[in-house]
Amino acid sequence: MTGPDETDLDPYRKTLTEDQYAVCRQAATEAPFSGKYWNHKAKGRYRCAACGAALFDSADKYDSGCGWPSFLQPVASDAVTEHEDLSHGMRRIEVRCAGCQSHLGHVFPDGPAPTGLRYCINSLALNFEAAG
Repeated sequence: MTGPDETDLDPYRKTLTEDQYAVCRQAATEAPFSGKYWNHKAKGRYRCAACGAALFDSADKYDSGCGWPSFLQPVASDAVTEHEDLSHGMRRIEVRCAGCQSHLGHVFPDGPAPTGLRYCINSLALNFEAAG
């Protein structure tokens, strides 16, 4: 007798692409300048690719030059959670969706005013909803 397979353990395995699953559920990082939203300029809202929760607004998106979508702040203070990440020999702050705990990216204290923050987010962790 065998145990449950991985699709039974995480329902997002069935709804996310393989690449989205690697980022959202296994904390992988897409290559810089490769994601569909790094240079995206449309107005609207960015939502979690896994659960659909609202995460970031296009009004808070800016070009940081890093190759990933960058935001000044989330849509609400409780939209994301922050966690210490000591992987790869660095100390960073990981950002996860507060709704489903999917990995989104990291937040850095090198952004522009008024927040001084750069939420550096993987495109694969996002879906875009156009304004209107």
